[in-house]
Amino acid sequence: MTIVPDRTLPTPGPTREEIFAAHEGGKLSIEPTAPLANARDLAIAYTPGVAEVSRAIADDAALAARYTWTNRLVAVVSDGTAVLGLGDIGPRAALPVMEGKSALFKAFAGLNSIPIVLDTVDVDEIVETLVRLRPSFGAVNLEDVSAPRCFELERRLVEALDCPVMHDDQHGTAIVLLAALRGACAVQVRPLADLRVVISGAGAAGIACARILLAAGTRDVTVLDSRGILVPGRAGMTEEKARLADLTNPRGTSGGVAEALDGADVFVGLSSTSLPEELLTRMAPEAIVFALSNPDPEVHPDVAARHVAIVATGRSDFPNQINNVLAFPGVFRGALDAGAKRITESMKLAAADAILAVARDDLAVDRIVPSPFDPRVAPAVAAAVASAARSVPDSPDEQ
Repeated sequence: MTIVPDRTLPTPGPTREEIFAAHEGGKLSIEPTAPLANARDLAIAYTPGVAEVSRAIADDAALAARYTWTNRLVAVVSDGTAVLGLGDIGPRAALPVMEGKSALFKAFAGLNSIPIVLDTVDVDEIVETLVRLRPSFGAVNLEDVSAPRCFELERRLVEALDCPVMHDDQHGTAIVLLAALRGACAVQVRPLADLRVVISGAGAAGIACARILLAAGTRDVTVLDSRGILVPGRAGMTEEKARLADLTNPRGTSGGVAEALDGADVFVGLSSTSLPEELLTRMAPEAIVFALSNPDPEVHPDVAARHVAIVATGRSDFPNQINNVLAFPGVFRGALDAGAKRITESMKLAAADAILAVARDDLAVDRIVPSPFDPRVAPAVAAAVASAARSVPDSPDEQ
């Protein structure tokens, strides 16, 4: 099947009335897969027939994967502390977003998903809750948990649960960013390893993006937070930032974004900080800008395009959208297909490769990643992730 890229102008945005109407009553429902039209159907799907299945699972717990929906069910979990661009709005206000995430799992990967919003920000309590709920689901997608707690929470859950766990705000973003940067390199015919990359933002996404770029072979990555470039020993750094400072900034640059961008090939914006236009002129020729803050990019794409060769954003109304939906449905589908107990670094790298492979035949400056609606993406990612999971044993060190 040939996919023709859609480069038409976006249609006008939805009205407020349309948005609220679409959310009325929620965006999810549960439909039975077994018929329930008569007494015989009831006897098979429920009592007394269901007792036979329950007895079998009691004797062999592994049968739950075959005779329940557990191994195809993703729990979308949030405490509502870092929701989209809204910040700490609490679990109830986060629920429409989590319902939307569950809808995406079904639409793009055919996976069932249940939103779980927790009225606590205590890491111990969240871990304990999910450990107790573990028989009910097959994987955990952490969503919109604030940094730096999200790092500890993910780490603790990976240790405590015998199923795939991924904080999508970190790793989904990182996977798609790596795929897009590889796409940009393919268009420009230059190696990823030679790029000088500047990442503005040292939160969940920024740290994960830096780490996956390093894992993919990028040798020169510099990361900034609101106080400037991360350098070893700098005051005001969290434990995660301090660890990253030891791995990045190989030229020992100090200062702020102006100093970091001097001669840089790539700018990745993952913060709400605006990037002055004049700083783009300090970048290397044929530079690349990924201004990913939503809804307002660090620099407007039209402004960036005056000075750099390739521009990407997180928005759907400009070319080159860095959208997590390119990654997370296929990643979880592949992990569950393979029976993996965790999502490893090799699986994330395989996912990025698969995303790029879908776009490779049609790469251009305005298409360095596929469209989120390209039906080839999720199956390709799932197959690559499953293959990586089967070829490399699960390892706690790979998370």
